[in-house]
Amino acid sequence: MPVGSTTTPAEAREATPALAQAIDVVKRFGPTTALDHAHLRIVPGESHALVGRNGAGKSTLVSLLTGLARPDAGRILFDGQPAPSLTDRHAWRRRVACVYQKSTIVPQLTVAENVFLNRQPTGPGRLVAWRRMRVQARELLDRWGVEIPVDTPACDLSVGDRQLVEIARSLSFGARFVILDEPTAQLDSREIERLFTRMRALQAADVTFLFISHHLHEVYEICQSVTVMRDARWITTRPVAAMPHTELVAAMTGERGPEKAAAERRDLTHRPIRLRVSRLAGDAFSGVSLTIRQGEVLGLAGGSASGKVELAETLVGLRRPKSGTATLDDAPLPFGNVPKSLAAGIACVPRDRHDQGLIADLSVTENSTLTLRCVRAGRFGTISPARERERARRVVADLDIKTPGVDAPVNALSGGNQQKVVMARALATDPCLLVLINPTAGVDVKSKEALLGLVDDRRERHTAVVVISDELDDLRTCDRVLVLRHGRVTTEHPAGWRDNDLVAAIEGLSDEGAATRD
Repeated sequence: MPVGSTTTPAEAREATPALAQAIDVVKRFGPTTALDHAHLRIVPGESHALVGRNGAGKSTLVSLLTGLARPDAGRILFDGQPAPSLTDRHAWRRRVACVYQKSTIVPQLTVAENVFLNRQPTGPGRLVAWRRMRVQARELLDRWGVEIPVDTPACDLSVGDRQLVEIARSLSFGARFVILDEPTAQLDSREIERLFTRMRALQAADVTFLFISHHLHEVYEICQSVTVMRDARWITTRPVAAMPHTELVAAMTGERGPEKAAAERRDLTHRPIRLRVSRLAGDAFSGVSLTIRQGEVLGLAGGSASGKVELAETLVGLRRPKSGTATLDDAPLPFGNVPKSLAAGIACVPRDRHDQGLIADLSVTENSTLTLRCVRAGRFGTISPARERERARRVVADLDIKTPGVDAPVNALSGGNQQKVVMARALATDPCLLVLINPTAGVDVKSKEALLGLVDDRRERHTAVVVISDELDDLRTCDRVLVLRHGRVTTEHPAGWRDNDLVAAIEGLSDEGAATRD
């Protein structure tokens, strides 16, 4: 290079041979174009973000990069060579691995058994060599810095540990290109930092990541490059450091929106108390007392071991407390009984739409009206199918759910639209208490705005709303946020809180018990 010449990060990246490429790829499903001449270029040793709204084409592109589907046009290359045949799964495993948002770890097996699933080492008589398998699993995990006992049942692992086991398993096939699909959607801040620390160490060992996330602050923290997709098309690829946050959001949405504002403080002291909790104790929390007034939105924040989710699940009838009381409009909560909770006017958006929120093979209509079957069924416990479909059409229009039709299976929808169906089901009974657990996990920017807009709508209807989330944007709509640590409420933050103050309280960096109150 001539003396005095300069090369930008983008130019240096373009000069580096690609590890994986999608070149001008097209993919159609019937009349729907899922990818329209899309591009992606990954260079070795980087963490490359792939972002876009739900339905932008990210999942379809991943299916092409992992050999689950063949492009109708265009090419997939690895190290400049054409991708292997779809039937040659071993060749694909040597080139690329994907850790999906929905874990592929088998809970009933140990860590070692999961690492060597379907390829256990064998001894005489082709019997499984259990000791050798454990030794080899330990060597593999040690090589990649995963400090998890190999005899641990996978059901006892945290979500973060399961992800690390999946990454190590994929690397054992020889792949050095790992796709992480929404890896932080169910992790708290400490688990996220642990994952990012592992990713940085693996990058230093020449492992390359494609990082798919709707949490844009994570893109700036862990990634060096970012590709934006919108409406099945490639929009741009830029170094992360050269792309301001406002430009990234604009590229994803096709528009520039106003800056986000926190909820204004409101005087609700004249409103009747809707929910009263007194010294409630359960599986992971104790001594919790709180009140929520009609039309008030209360946030619960804290780490994964804070007890916030267990508290929320107790309020909606999924768990029984060990002690304490709670009343809704002065009537005792029916702890441990979901049908009675629904009948009492309590609704919930659960923390995992895949395992707890949806019945994948049922239609949009059936999923969005499930709660009505419990509380508003007609004679003989049935609801008119015509009435169900009519209501489903209304919620599809009101919530802007993108679906081929109300009779389409819900598993055909994108993640954001699935979450809207879960929300529609919760709102079907017009609840007086609405509990939202991670309501925007794994959804795009626009879907997040729509879901949080529904919270404002329920506020105007005098519904008491509880929002449990690790996302600051979710909590901004709240009138107050309670922070839990080790199962106890430690601080209270009225609307208008600063990000640094709330994060410090969640991480235990502020004085516990020094609650800020109106």
